Formats: sequence, structure tokens, C-alpha cells
Amino acid sequence: MGRLNLAVFVSGRGSNMQALMEACADLSFPAQISVVLSNCPDAAALDKARAAHIPAIVVDHTLYKTKAEFEVAIQAALAPYPVDLICLAGFMRLLSADFIAGWPDKIINIHPSLLPAYKGLDTHARVLADGGTQSGCTVHFVRPAMDDGPTIVQRAVPVLQGDTPDHLAARIMVQEHVAYVEAVRLIAEKRIRIINERVEIL
Repeated sequence: MGRLNLAVFVSGRGSNMQALMEACADLSFPAQISVVLSNCPDAAALDKARAAHIPAIVVDHTLYKTKAEFEVAIQAALAPYPVDLICLAGFMRLLSADFIAGWPDKIINIHPSLLPAYKGLDTHARVLADGGTQSGCTVHFVRPAMDDGPTIVQRAVPVLQGDTPDHLAARIMVQEHVAYVEAVRLIAEKRIRIINERVEIL
């Protein structure tokens, strides 16, 4: 059985992409990265991908008048590459319902909270402001609503006394790298099914 082909979408430094790259470098891992795509020409993740001899392409959202035109350009950019699963790894653009419908249950995202709590931005500061005792990260299938969709993997991280948003973010990021690799493995091994918008692990 062939390896699952990933397209990794990034906007910044690409730490979760790096974790996926390291996992995929092991030929026993059931997935491989076919292409990295960024909406930001200066994203550091692009250099990391190219250094690993992974095709890295840019579709600059600022060059398009509408989201629809931007997403048509993304589809065209992906066309030369085999793609079974799109992994959003710090991709700071919301995808439209039409784009998502074209990739049914084939787009996943990682978010730095225990969804459905703390959707959106500034999650760590919000957790601390609320006096939360734990946070974490969630890998989920993407749906049109922001940070919505069936959960694949979650990993919890305790909030420590004196935590700052940066300290909490750093500890959660360690778990993000583990969770994303775990989620991709489960999908690649065909151990995931979705029933009534809930994930069952086989």
C-alpha cells in the first residue's frame, strides 16, 4: 500500500510542518509530504521545506481580488502534485465552504486549545484570563465554520502557576507536534471513520 500524500499549508515558521517532515522522513511512516504551500512569500516554512527537497510553492493571497480567485489559484498550484490530504499547519486564511466541499474529509487543522473551547485567536491569553487549569491542542477535520469539525486527536496540558501566554504556548506546541503526527498516522492507516460528525478510531 502506498503512502498517503500530504499537502501542508503554512503561513509562518512551520513548526508543525517540521514535525510532519521529521515523521515522514522515516520510510516506515505511512505518509509523505508531496508539496508545501504558503500564502506568504516570506514564510520561513518555505525555506525549511526546500532545504528538505520538498516542493514549496507560494500563492500570495494579496494578489487576488476575491477569496474565490485565491482558491482557484490554490487548486491550480496543487494540480501537478499527488494530494490525498491537506494539513493546515498555521495557515492563517479561512477556506471557503466551496473549497472545503471539494476536499470532503480531506482537510485537517491543528488548533492550540481543547476545542470546542477557545476557538479563534489569542487562545492562551484567554485561557489564563479565565483562570483555566488546563489547555492543550486539537487536531480536527475542517468544516466551513472557524475551528469547527470532528476531533481526531486532543492532548491536554496543565496550566501552571505563574504561566504567561508564551510559556503556555511553548508547552502546548510540544504536544501539537505529537498530536499532528498521530492524527496523520491514524488517517493514513485508515483507522478513522466519521459517523454523525464524530470521529471513531478503529
